[in-house]
Amino acid sequence: MPIQDDERENEQIKLFGLTKPVKENRSGVDAFLFLKDGKQIPFELKSTTNGSVTTVRDFGYDHIQKWKDKHWLISKYSTDGKQIEYSLYGSPKAMSKWIQEKKAYIKADFELAKLLPEKLTLNDLYSIMGKQVVYSLDDAKKLHKKQFKISEYRERMDLENGYSPKRMLEILKNRCNYIIERGSTLNNPHIPKSYFKGWEQITSNHKKRLRVLVHQALKI
Repeated sequence: MPIQDDERENEQIKLFGLTKPVKENRSGVDAFLFLKDGKQIPFELKSTTNGSVTTVRDFGYDHIQKWKDKHWLISKYSTDGKQIEYSLYGSPKAMSKWIQEKKAYIKADFELAKLLPEKLTLNDLYSIMGKQVVYSLDDAKKLHKKQFKISEYRERMDLENGYSPKRMLEILKNRCNYIIERGSTLNNPHIPKSYFKGWEQITSNHKKRLRVLVHQALKI
């Protein structure tokens, strides 16, 4: 994470009384809000200087799944990036329209990623990798690159020292699925400033106000 973004997240966490996850890089959660009733609310933290919000470099179905139940905290900074002017709270329901729009946009491409690999045959494998009785670990790695760990490559071996054509065809299908899905992701889709029109701008009593808004959202 860029240093500036990291600093802004830390400022948001302190200002709103949030808590960083213990395993930051694995949880996929920027921060948690712990409520008095014991509920643990996952937050996505964003900042902007122009009102438009950047998201992620390769937006795909995994982000849709990750974000569908998340709450969002978006802070608008001054143009020099030094001071928070106001912040916006977005419940999962409030953010769902934008997320569903992106899901609809990439839906056809991801359906192709499911359908096309199943059309591949052994003749397609032979055309790409050559016809062999046994394919080696190196053959599999050349095909699917670093998308599997070495342990995963070894787990997929169905012969003593490698892979049968049938098993290698499965790896080819994995590769085809990966390439199509990777090409179907969106490059950092922005949430436009207009999306937040009419949203409450939090400018004071940040901790208290955020908790009130979260409680209201949970009751709907």
